[in-house]
Amino acid sequence: MPRIMHEAELPFPVEQAWDWHMRPGALERLMPPWEDARVVGREGGIGDGGTVHLRVRRGPVKVDFKVRHTEFEPGRLFTDEQYSGPMGSWVHRHEFEPRGGGACLIRDRIAYEPPLGSVTAALAGSALEGEAKRLFRFRNRRLVRDLARHAAYDGPPLRVAVTGASGFIGSALRHFLTTGGHEVLPIVRRRPDRDLGEVYWDPMERKIEGARLEGVDALVHLAGESLSRGRWTPVGKEAIWKSRVVGTRVLADALNRLRDPPRVFVSSSAVGYYGNRGSERLVERSRPGKGFLADLCREWENEAFIAGRSGVRVVVLRTGLVLSPAGGALGTMLLPFKMGIGGRLGSGRQYVSWIDHDDLVALIFHALVTPSLRGPVNATAPHPVTNATFTTKLGHVLRRPTLLPVPSLAVRGLFGEMGGALLLDGARVLPEAAMRDGFRFDFEGIGESLAFQLGRRAPGS
Repeated sequence: MPRIMHEAELPFPVEQAWDWHMRPGALERLMPPWEDARVVGREGGIGDGGTVHLRVRRGPVKVDFKVRHTEFEPGRLFTDEQYSGPMGSWVHRHEFEPRGGGACLIRDRIAYEPPLGSVTAALAGSALEGEAKRLFRFRNRRLVRDLARHAAYDGPPLRVAVTGASGFIGSALRHFLTTGGHEVLPIVRRRPDRDLGEVYWDPMERKIEGARLEGVDALVHLAGESLSRGRWTPVGKEAIWKSRVVGTRVLADALNRLRDPPRVFVSSSAVGYYGNRGSERLVERSRPGKGFLADLCREWENEAFIAGRSGVRVVVLRTGLVLSPAGGALGTMLLPFKMGIGGRLGSGRQYVSWIDHDDLVALIFHALVTPSLRGPVNATAPHPVTNATFTTKLGHVLRRPTLLPVPSLAVRGLFGEMGGALLLDGARVLPEAAMRDGFRFDFEGIGESLAFQLGRRAPGS
């Protein structure tokens, strides 16, 4: 039976690493963002007999992978065994060992049989070993960074209410928080599951179960209509506006009615606040720009700051392009780049203010636990790049050519006003407030971020 083994030494006590793995969200944090994979079902816990149902998509093909937890020994090991799935067999044993100096060793042992046994063993073995190295390299880097972020916080566990908790950013934030021992209360538009602590709201009807927010430590607002779903028709722009402005107003009004409101309200905004500004260096005190996005962001932020009337600390995150293949703009543009038909947009001189997906989650957490941080905060990496540089870096990481520029006329023809605002306009936005208040970016360079998120080695490494 073919076997794969991987070891990683972590600069954290074994108890800390073990507890992280035992908490809700651990599996989701360890799933690679470049795979279209999700947990579709769970029964029982992680002890003996608990099961997990994963679904992976590869184009139009869906593959279901079901495992059962066995050999559970607290603080030492647990094992996942496939009982239904694509492999002939699959047994993944997770081992934890203490090391001196407050460190620990995590060892992964995998024994498997490929789908057609010995017929495919040689071919499948080579591919699986390569993918396993790629996966474990990613897992180790994310685990170390998450543990470090949690270790730096020395306060009590938080109760955090979150809108958009199942979205591109919200789901990652939820899993980050729960693996750190915090409680998340998702604010949802469907019938709430009380066992999960869910809170009901309907922002367009101006309804929310405000009483369920009494005594929570923080509220994070991430919900809103997508800006890039299609051309901006008048109806579409109105829906975008209402989802952000009215939704934020509903939350701010609810907080102002509470006897025991959260200590902090973190609300989304966007670098669209600054408009199209060329190479001008922009910080939080820079004046707003012009256009639909700038007007939207200004009103969106104004509604969030209303929550400050009740003494709540308000942080508004002006978020840039969030880098992760799991969603957002990068997820959309990957296919043409992988096919070798990606290229710069328009002149390529417009600035792209970006942030790594993991750094954004960490910055939201930093905003929750840093009392001195308030007001607008640019959620962007310290080194914005031009569209041409972004295109070149992505091509290098994917090892694909980027020789086919897309003219501005074509962008505007395909996407209209939305294409001009999101793809051709640019702003060089710097995270002055975050860095002043001690936030440390794990990914300051765009090449390093892209390599991490895509599970590739950075060019030259």
